Amino acid sequence: MANEKANATETRSNTPLLIIGIVLVVALLGGWWFYSSSKSKPAANGSTNSNSVKPPKSNTIPPNAPPGAQPPNQQGSASAAVTLEEFADFQCPQCALQQPNMDEIKSMYGTRLRFIFREFPLDIKAHDKSYDAAVAAEAAGMQGKFWDMQNILFKNQKAWTDNDNFKQMWKDYAQKIGLDIPKWENDMAGLGAKGRVNADKERGKFIGLNGTPSLFVNGNLVRVEDMTVESLKTIVDAELAKAAAPQGQPASNAAANANAASSAQ
Repeated sequence: MANEKANATETRSNTPLLIIGIVLVVALLGGWWFYSSSKSKPAANGSTNSNSVKPPKSNTIPPNAPPGAQPPNQQGSASAAVTLEEFADFQCPQCALQQPNMDEIKSMYGTRLRFIFREFPLDIKAHDKSYDAAVAAEAAGMQGKFWDMQNILFKNQKAWTDNDNFKQMWKDYAQKIGLDIPKWENDMAGLGAKGRVNADKERGKFIGLNGTPSLFVNGNLVRVEDMTVESLKTIVDAELAKAAAPQGQPASNAAANANAASSAQ
C-alpha cells in the first residue's frame, strides 16, 4: 500500500513536467511549420515590398486606352520618334531611386526623346499622402513649375513621408521654387489639379498597372530588370534605329549602324 501511494504521488508530481514538455514540443513543431511555410511560399508579387511592380494585364498600351492628363507633363520633343512614359507615385521608394536614371536618359537624348510623367498614386495605406502629393505637383505645374516640384518631392521623399506636418513642408518647397503660394493652394483645392491626377490614374488602371514605377517605351512595357540607364539606352537606341531605317532596310542593320555611331561619339 505504501508503495502504491508513493507511485501515485510520483506520477502526480511528474504530470506537470510532462504537460510542459508536450506544450514545448507542440510549440517547436508549430514554429518550424510556420517558418517552412513562409520560406516555401513567396509573396504574390515576388517581393515583400507593397509597391513593387507587378506585371500589368498587357505588355503594351492598348490603342483605346484613356489619354491621361492633357497636355501631359512632358519633356523633350512632342514630335520625337521615341516616347518614354513613366507611371510613378511620389511615396514610392523605387520611383525616387529611379528618378536619377530618368534624368540621365532625358539628358542623354534631349529632343530625340519625348518623356512623359504620369501620376499613379497607389491606393494603399502606406501611401496615404501620395494622392495629395500628386495634386501638389500638378498645382505647381499650373504655374509652370511641375518639374521643380516633382524633383523636390522625390529628393525629400522620406522627410515629408515621415512627418505629420507634411503639408507645411510642401508649402516650404513651393516657396523655395518660387510659386505664388495663394494661387498654388487654391489650385490644389480646385478640380483642375485633381482632374489631371485622376485622368492619369484612369489611364494606368485601364492598362492594368499594379505597381510603380512602370515604364513604357513607344507603348511597350519595360521589364523591371531593364530599368537601368544601360538597358534603357539599348531599348531607346533600337527604337530610334527603327524610326530612322530607310524603307525596306532591316531594323537590325539600322540598329547596328546606330550603335556604331553612338560608340564613335
